[in-house]
Amino acid sequence: MLQCADFSRRILYSPLTCKDMELISHTTETIAGKRRPNPESDDERFMLRALDLAERGRRTASPNPVVGAVIVDGGQIIGEGFHMRAGEPHAEVHAIEKAGARARGATMYVTLEPCVHQGRTPPCADLVVEAGLSRVVIAMVDPNPLVAGCGAGRMAGTGIDVVEGPYRAIAACQNETYMKWIATRRPFVTLKMAMSLDGKVATRTGDSRWVSSDGSREDVHMLRAESDAVMVGIGTVLADDPLLTARDVGAPRQPLRVVLDSSARTPLESKVCNVREARTLLAVGREAPAERLDVLREHGIDVFEAAAGPRVDIPMLLDELGRREITSVLAEGGPTVAAALCDQGLVDKLVFYVAPRLVGGAAAPGPLGGEGVAFMEAAAGVEMDSVLDLAPDLKVVAYPSGRKNCSPE
Repeated sequence: MLQCADFSRRILYSPLTCKDMELISHTTETIAGKRRPNPESDDERFMLRALDLAERGRRTASPNPVVGAVIVDGGQIIGEGFHMRAGEPHAEVHAIEKAGARARGATMYVTLEPCVHQGRTPPCADLVVEAGLSRVVIAMVDPNPLVAGCGAGRMAGTGIDVVEGPYRAIAACQNETYMKWIATRRPFVTLKMAMSLDGKVATRTGDSRWVSSDGSREDVHMLRAESDAVMVGIGTVLADDPLLTARDVGAPRQPLRVVLDSSARTPLESKVCNVREARTLLAVGREAPAERLDVLREHGIDVFEAAAGPRVDIPMLLDELGRREITSVLAEGGPTVAAALCDQGLVDKLVFYVAPRLVGGAAAPGPLGGEGVAFMEAAAGVEMDSVLDLAPDLKVVAYPSGRKNCSPE
């Protein structure tokens, strides 16, 4: 029977893993949204290289985690690799193949614990043992219950020196979407909003183009490219007719476009109905007209009844997306969708772009609609993570506070 390493007890899902607040210049090198560290030891230097490699799979690896691996002998890298997509060889496989016979007696640095179960590919822990590596440095234990320290235990049981190495926080940030999906089988939800300095997302007439700068909009396209799905409400479709694709950022795939549309009012001529650009899922209520749904399906729209009543049940929708192996959702809806997500505790991360503009007007909407709280003491708290200078805008990243950790222990 496989023995799991003792440090498997430290596995948890926590969106607050990286909550050291800092101001990051747009010229500062970052990794996983964090300031790039300066390595002070060989272990840190080679693990940082493995983390860099892992980033190469960020837009393609889902629903698998992003993983990088580096094999070192005599202070020199002799093999390295990263995981590109599910069903294809893992990072450890690429690194060992490149190292060849020189892997025997060498050290591997890997950002996530090697797997020990047979999935779409063979167990990597067994491959490490067969290659004859003498030391394996792991940035983070895999939260998947099928691994959860057992990969480390498998290797250690054969005499390999297995240690939990540096930069666990960065590795956790890299795979925060995977950690959430593995723990809950629901996608990680990032709420993105753009607003003026005085907290307005549009003018009193509803004009919102453009609140933010070109630099901020380019950053949003990168977020889309990294997400499995982009979510908006029917109000955004009717008001703005967005395309909701990742453009001009070299996206290797397009996210699934998800529209919350209880009554199936999405116009066939709207851009989200052009399924040649990207796939679209329409989430509807039980009272949506059947004939309307038939027409939408004939146009290639995927329709999902996400409700027990007339309105879309967002938790039900997230459950369905999770079953479809959607691990991350970028919510770009307006104040109504944003309020619904926040009120139901469905937001895992907040990304706000703040533009140096003053809009004013009591009738101009803010980022969150709904009734809001009656007293300030009831206001929801957040843990500030970072502020990125996207001159002239600021990108503010935060996580909801008071969230319970989800652990497979």
